[in-house]
Order: sequence, then C-alpha cells, then structure tokens
Amino acid sequence: MLLKLMAKKVKEVVEKEYLEGAFVSTVQKRGAEILAARGLSSALSAANAIVCHMRDWWVGTAHGEWVSMAVISDGSYNIPKGLVFSFPVTIKNGNWEIVHGLHFNDFGKEAIRLTTEELEQERSIAFEKLGIKH
Repeated sequence: MLLKLMAKKVKEVVEKEYLEGAFVSTVQKRGAEILAARGLSSALSAANAIVCHMRDWWVGTAHGEWVSMAVISDGSYNIPKGLVFSFPVTIKNGNWEIVHGLHFNDFGKEAIRLTTEELEQERSIAFEKLGIKH
C-alpha cells in the first residue's frame, strides 16, 4: 500500500481543498502546535530539519531525485537574484544545483509570489537594522 502511495502525486491522493487550505495553515502553525501539545519547544523539530539538510548536502541526492534547500537565488523561477529561497536542488560532491523545468499551478505560483514578497521585506528590515544600503 505504501509503495503504491509513494508512486502517486500528492494531488492524486489528497483533496485539493485540504492541500490549499487546512494543510497550509497546519504547516504554518506547527511550531505553536508542538508547543501546545508537548509543552516543549519545537526546537527538536528544527534540529532534525538541520540534520536532514546537512545530511543531504554531505551525502548528496540519488540520481533523479531532488530535495528542497534554502540557497541563494540565481534568478530561477523568477525569484530575485541574491534572495535566499527554498529551491528544488540536486546535490553532488557538496555542490547544489537548482532543478529547472518544474511547473506550478496557480495556487503554487501565488504561494511563491507571497513568500518572495515576505522574504524581500524581511531582507530589507534586516539590512536596515544592520545599516546596509540595498
């Protein structure tokens, strides 16, 4: 059963309304939900994400597979050059390369646009606090 599910796209298994609604909200609030459920910080979850990130960077990705990694934009997918953004990447010998040619539906495009705006605003605030003109 699990292998059959793994061979399918998420949108074939999960309803669109859930993916574009409750799922997004749950992911956005997961830190607070972990804190409420466990009475502890979500730091372990963040630490695990760091470990997985470093493992992927060190070990690399299998042929034909990619992972999401926050890297400096080269302008791919219309993300402003120089902005740190999560991209699909392949990794070999410690070097990452952005995967090109992925297509996004309107919901995905809008989520990327909103995230880009938020990151640009955060970058501007950080530069302002540091006295850096950008």
